[in-house]
Amino acid sequence: MARLLGPKCRICRREGVKLFLKGSRCETVKCGVERTPSPPGQHGHKRTRYTDYGSHLREKQKLKRLYGISERQFKRYFREAMGQTGNTGDNLLIILERRLDNVVFYSGLAVSRAQARQIITHRHILVNDKKVNITSYPVKAGDIIKPAPDEQSANLIKKNLEAARKDQIPSWLKLETEPVKAQMVQLPARSDIVTQINEQLVVEFASR
Repeated sequence: MARLLGPKCRICRREGVKLFLKGSRCETVKCGVERTPSPPGQHGHKRTRYTDYGSHLREKQKLKRLYGISERQFKRYFREAMGQTGNTGDNLLIILERRLDNVVFYSGLAVSRAQARQIITHRHILVNDKKVNITSYPVKAGDIIKPAPDEQSANLIKKNLEAARKDQIPSWLKLETEPVKAQMVQLPARSDIVTQINEQLVVEFASR
């Protein structure tokens, strides 16, 4: 897991898109991309013209920052995607979407991926009635995710559900609120993934 330290709005401005690193705040007028769409830095207002290499690198960096993974994790996921049948770019995105922190975020149990990683490592989440504190745990079709059976976990998840984006729950996840639990009803397909990532550029960069 790669922790994003420092101002998160600068990261979104650098990539030029909302990465929802601050959860619901990114939907308000306080969003850094909305207020200052230019890249950060003294010369950020000037038009940036990337080389072919630079365009490919930026797309890979955007992917890593969106999912909060390190370079070492990225390389491991890319090797795994290459070893599977089908399109490598599609495989890579599906692998990342299945990460437990991503599933917890999309299901509304956390307001951001960063908070999802925190509540997982603090053992507030159960997967199939077993505590899992590994943020990169690959969720499988049929797995059930729910809060741990203690008052602190229940209150935290309830508060997050009230603040979560209601339109973010994808079709491959199902959320029930009484009692609170989320289930991966099927593996995500590329058509279900709405991230602003050009995975072909990422594959071309990683294949160099």
